[in-house]
Amino acid sequence: YDIVVTINTYLSNYVLIILLVAMGLVFTIRTKFVQVRFFGEGMRRVFGEFNLFGGKKKSGISSFQALATAVAAQVGTGNIVGACGAILIGGPGAIFWMWLIAFLGMATNYAEAVLAQKTREVDEDGTVHGGPVYYITKAFTGAGGKFLAGFFAVSIILALGFMGCMVQSNSIAATCNTAFGIPTWVMGLLIVFFAGLVFLGGVQRLASVTEKLVPIMAVIYLIGGLVVLILNIQNLPGAFALIFQCAFNPQAEVGGVTFGIIAAISQGAKRGLFSNEAGMGSTPHAHALANVKSPHEQGTVAMIGVFIDTFVVLTMTALVVICTLYAGNGPLAHGAVDGISKTNMAQLAFSSVFGETLGNAFVAICLLFFAFSTIVGWNLFGRINVNYLFGKKANLAYSIIAIIFIFLGSCLSNDLVWELTDMFNQLMVLPNMIALIALSGVV
Repeated sequence: YDIVVTINTYLSNYVLIILLVAMGLVFTIRTKFVQVRFFGEGMRRVFGEFNLFGGKKKSGISSFQALATAVAAQVGTGNIVGACGAILIGGPGAIFWMWLIAFLGMATNYAEAVLAQKTREVDEDGTVHGGPVYYITKAFTGAGGKFLAGFFAVSIILALGFMGCMVQSNSIAATCNTAFGIPTWVMGLLIVFFAGLVFLGGVQRLASVTEKLVPIMAVIYLIGGLVVLILNIQNLPGAFALIFQCAFNPQAEVGGVTFGIIAAISQGAKRGLFSNEAGMGSTPHAHALANVKSPHEQGTVAMIGVFIDTFVVLTMTALVVICTLYAGNGPLAHGAVDGISKTNMAQLAFSSVFGETLGNAFVAICLLFFAFSTIVGWNLFGRINVNYLFGKKANLAYSIIAIIFIFLGSCLSNDLVWELTDMFNQLMVLPNMIALIALSGVV
């Protein structure tokens, strides 16, 4: 555990921040602020194609289904538990750095989607293959490209296909245990059953599930968050003030606790990456499957996924937590309180308005949908890379191992798993970023 924490400290505090910010700046400048110029086009493409019943395609999936699958993977525990952990460790200022990472990440995600579309491969039976391993080998032919692609594939299988799903199932089981008293192992079995049904249906069933699940779960969560903010409207200006004060003050103090700017930046970068996944190389797998006329079209759609994830869903969590726990007379406004952790902060925040029973239940249900959708999305991304390394014959073994990890995650403590997931998430960035730099001219 200590070794993994040390590795993550260097990756998230130095290497990752430099890479993410630099790459975001490169694509923002070289595309002349694509996330600003084409934001409207991206929104029109997303909501113009909005459809809860997109139907089955002969090959690939629709652009909206691809976005829903990508957002399903992006919007998960990182938007609730991850955001709370960032605030708890890095202070409210961590949210500002998450916003900055996301703004630059919109350009990076545009680049990833464009390259995934340009380098995707279609089999004779109509099966579509695409993702970073394909544009990595396009950027670097020969042994070097194969090594980088293999390194990426192994990292994403471990990070998302196995350990990342443990994080998601752990969060589901913990919150449902708190809210409803359901034993964690029982919740684990339920998750495994329903996830298995989706896994067996392949890409088409996954797309059908996510296009319905993602819009519904987002709307329910946002309505609940708006109710809390309206009833705490007097604390909203103070919440925004705390975010900006703590983001730039080297020794910001909130409730008797001092938050350093390095901690804010580190947590913002690390949890921002885990939340919106821009630059990580995960969501291009979904965008590669979209049936569109040009790569640019799906690039603009991909940007909206980052926007929804961070500027809408994650920001709602942050404002609810800061307004109720930090601002005004919140329990953390006057000093640290024992028993408050990243896994129960959101429940405490919503409970301050809805009452303990309803507040715990609301967060548990939202997290159940968020995390479950992430599990099925991440499983797809891992499977694409398993197929790249071992062929379709390995799908059954991969699914069985993934299901075991999902069940174990629901029963085991998540500290080491979170750190391992962070480590492999961050290691994935390295080969993906190298390829993005090499192919920036193509973008």
